Order: sequence, then structure tokens, then C-alpha cells
Amino acid sequence: MAILVDTETRLVVQGLTGSEGRFHGLRNREHGTQVVAGVTPGKGGQDVEGIPIFDTVAAAVAETDANTAMVFVPAPFAADAMYEAIDAGVGAIVCITEGVPVHEMLRLHAYVHARGVRLIGPNCPGALSPGQANVGIIPAEIFREGSVGLVSRSGTLTYQIGHELTQLGLGNSTIVGIGGDPVVGSSFVDMLTLFEADPQTEQVVVVGEIGGDEEEKAAVFIETEMSKPVVAYIAGFTAPPGKTMGHAGAIISGAAGTAQAKKDALEARGIRVGTTPTETAELVAELIHA
Repeated sequence: MAILVDTETRLVVQGLTGSEGRFHGLRNREHGTQVVAGVTPGKGGQDVEGIPIFDTVAAAVAETDANTAMVFVPAPFAADAMYEAIDAGVGAIVCITEGVPVHEMLRLHAYVHARGVRLIGPNCPGALSPGQANVGIIPAEIFREGSVGLVSRSGTLTYQIGHELTQLGLGNSTIVGIGGDPVVGSSFVDMLTLFEADPQTEQVVVVGEIGGDEEEKAAVFIETEMSKPVVAYIAGFTAPPGKTMGHAGAIISGAAGTAQAKKDALEARGIRVGTTPTETAELVAELIHA
């Protein structure tokens, strides 16, 4: 088992004919993902190394039974691409695109949730279930299959902590980067809910950062709803207030949203918080070998 992406994933890549979409779409296929179609309006009938291209997502779904979409469409058109995928009937969408306007995401957030479609992103690295499927830009070669679920707002920290786990001989059920924008399709709580229900996942790592209150919400959920042990890491202890650090959503407002406030909220509910990515992985190892 895993969450979001697995051996049953049939992927359509919106923007497969572009340089980024092609590069990562083919890398996803190399990992074993069933990349069954690409979509670029006006290029239907072409192919990318044997992957057929369609003019619309609806045509791609009808022809190939695609059930997951990955969006590599420029920011001005990314929201429309996501609406198209939702209306075509896919069950999950991973939007890699950065710079999608917040007001468009507010409308899209309500639209996608009303229709029961799972949206990851935008501005995210995607989801990887090692040995099963990779949908996004996560470097699958530095991970291994295992029992640790990992959900993060940061792409590079996702890679680092996952690799630290690999170095300790541990592996992951699924790695999910939910994105660092102010409005994203799925929250920490959404992913924790899926990990709690997943038989393969036995421990979970939450990687947060400054800005917003998603980590504080996750802390309450972990304490009240989760039976599986959770370890956390928060990036941004040296970030100055009022500055956007890395992601559009990583901005501190007064005393709210600081790394220390998030760490305190987690620890107050019995959740251990690593001070470095290495220590975070070591905390997970302690849980497993206890």
C-alpha cells in the first residue's frame, strides 16, 4: 500500500511536450510510473517517446483511462489546466507549477474539494511511493521503500530528510510535498489522515516551515486523531519577521507563524521535534528500533 500514487496510477501529463514536462514525465516513467498520456492543445496525434499526446484531458482520459494528472503548465494557464483535469474525471492532480495567483487558488480550492478530487500543490515537488510510482520532480533514486510516511511544505527538505532516512537503512511508504504557497490543495491534516489509514505507513515525519498555522493544526490532529507516532522538523528559526523566506506562504506576522511557536505547539502535544534534518531522521530511527 501507499497513499496518493501507487502501481495503479495512470498518469496524464499536462504540458508533456514542454521541456520541463518532458524531462520529468520521462523520469517518472523510468521509475515505473504508468505515464499513459500527455496533453498539449494543438498537438494531438503526436507522441513523446511513445507516449501519445492529446488536445484535451477529457480525450486522454477517455482513450487511456488516466486517473491522475500532473500539471506542468505555465502559471497564467495552470488554474485552467487544473479545472480541465477535474472536469475530465481524474481522481488526483499534482500541480508542479509555481506562481499560480492566490485568488485563483482560493476559487479552485473550493471547486476541487466539492468534487472529491485530491489536489497536491501548486508549487510542490509532487508525490513518490518508492518502488511503485513517482508523480512530480522528486529524485526517486535517493529514496527506498519502507514504512515511514513523509509530508512536507519544502521540496529540498523533503529530499534531504528522506535521504537521511535512507542513509540509516530506513525507507518511505510515500513522500508528499504539499507546496509552500499560502493556498494549496491539500493540508498537513489531509495527508496525515491518509497516512493514519495506510497499512504500509507505521511512522510519519512532518516537515514544516515558518508562516501560517498549518503545523499548529497538525499538532492538534496528531494528538487527538492519530495512533501512529509522528516526528517533526520546522525550518526557519533564523528567519527575520516580515520577510518571505523561500516560499510565498513562509512569512511571519508578529508572534504568529514563527518556527519557535510551531515547535512549542508540537512539543506541547508530545510530538518530538528535530533541530536538524539529521536529528529528525535519527528520532525516527529511535522510534523504529525502540
